[in-house]
Amino acid sequence: MTFASDRGGAHTEPRPGGRRHKVRRAAAVLLILAGLLQWGVLAWELYGTNWVAHRKHERIIAAIEEAWKQDGRSKTVPVAEGSASAVLRIPRFGDDYVVPVLEGTSDEVLAAGYGHFEGTADAGEVGNYALAAHRITHGEPLRRMPELQAGDEIMIESQTEVFTYVLDTGGGDLIVDLSESWVTAPLPVNPDVGEPEPTQQIGQRLITLTTCAELFHTEDRMVAFGHLESVRNKLRNKH
Repeated sequence: MTFASDRGGAHTEPRPGGRRHKVRRAAAVLLILAGLLQWGVLAWELYGTNWVAHRKHERIIAAIEEAWKQDGRSKTVPVAEGSASAVLRIPRFGDDYVVPVLEGTSDEVLAAGYGHFEGTADAGEVGNYALAAHRITHGEPLRRMPELQAGDEIMIESQTEVFTYVLDTGGGDLIVDLSESWVTAPLPVNPDVGEPEPTQQIGQRLITLTTCAELFHTEDRMVAFGHLESVRNKLRNKH
């Protein structure tokens, strides 16, 4: 329906529902933007954090190796993320698999490499050298944890020694709840079994690896145990 205007023109009434249409269109645009934002966050978690973590690994390892060239016998090397204490290698994961080990298990530490549980033995010492690492995101150091098998080597390099541990259990053999603190005890004894592994006895030098049991959020942890097989003195071999 039209009305003659004062200027002789025609005026058209707004169509019923036109405003509702604009609101719906704006809401649809907001939903699309929210979806894109969520995908962006997911892409960052899955790929961006890995890129950043790999750069951190390279920087921290370079800092460790440079510090080791200097005089002194400091157990740890100060880095932006905390205190780096060792370099870890797992031959099953390839010759280029090299990840730093830092003290503690804070989010910042685990975003930069392996974390050494506070209160557990140091590398090569009597007791349990317990480590944690991400399974997905932040470099994914233990994404391939299920591929580990009993007999695989875990090599921990400090300033003066290389400690070679051998796994007694496979990477996917044991899954426990996050609250199961016995896995980092000096002598881990599974309460469901009642006894340690044959190679894990009092006075042994042990290693424990822990990571998420699933690729995405879970309260369960995948655990593997091992024992110290050999020690190579780096300084002695230089002479």
